[in-house]
Amino acid sequence: MKKQHLIALDLDGTLLSDDKVISKKNKQILSKAMDEGHIVVIATGRPHRASIQYYRELDLKTPMVNFNGALIHHPEDRKWDVLHNPMPKRTALNIVQACYDLDVHNVLAEVKDHVYLDKYNQDLIDIFYQTEDDAPFVIGSLKSKLKEDPTSLLIHPKEDHIVSLRDHLDEFHAEVIEHRKWGAPWNVIEIVKKGINKAVGLRKIAHYYQIPEDRIIAFGDEDNDLEMIDYAGVGVAMGNAIEPLKNIAKHVTVTNEESGIGLFLEEYLNLRVNVK
Repeated sequence: MKKQHLIALDLDGTLLSDDKVISKKNKQILSKAMDEGHIVVIATGRPHRASIQYYRELDLKTPMVNFNGALIHHPEDRKWDVLHNPMPKRTALNIVQACYDLDVHNVLAEVKDHVYLDKYNQDLIDIFYQTEDDAPFVIGSLKSKLKEDPTSLLIHPKEDHIVSLRDHLDEFHAEVIEHRKWGAPWNVIEIVKKGINKAVGLRKIAHYYQIPEDRIIAFGDEDNDLEMIDYAGVGVAMGNAIEPLKNIAKHVTVTNEESGIGLFLEEYLNLRVNVK
């Protein structure tokens, strides 16, 4: 009998093609893996509302890691022990004030699937309001609109302010928050509570299923995958991943455009699929 593995999938740049779709190869191999008893989970920086369509497309029945670990929940089981770790509202509003002082393009806060956008911007709305379900979207000054501790804070700075803003975050808020910069084309800085990352979520799920670290397979491509890839016994960097991730990964597969997940799992777990 094959040993059961936990397979963790980042979405953007990893499971998804550049056109934001799941390839036929990836879908077939993941389906075969689940048929053989392996556990597949999504671990993403995206919120629930922007990842649930892929969860449903893969026909998953497992917990999901959202907001890089700030929200760990089970879309199909309301009794599952949800872990929500927002940052303090006071910290968030202090950062918002610093953003005003630096005259950034925009700031966005998310409280689970509730979105608060400081200034109207249709491009940001198109990116963040990806949902099959109705979710509140509030536009207006975060200083007055944000009433709860946010799950995440997203800053769209001007190009020449990125370094000074991140330096400010390190100098004044390093003890309470984590911040990361998105890849191209959006120079967005994402902020979550200190100590939160995808490995936190993956560890909770692995414990739930009683899967040891050496049977955790995790795929990623960006710096928000570093802790997860390092934690997993089988950490796999995509061919298109950043160099620091490739340096700590146990394996490197081909790119997201070449169905790197499917090709790796097919070989590693000895999965054979009859292509239709």
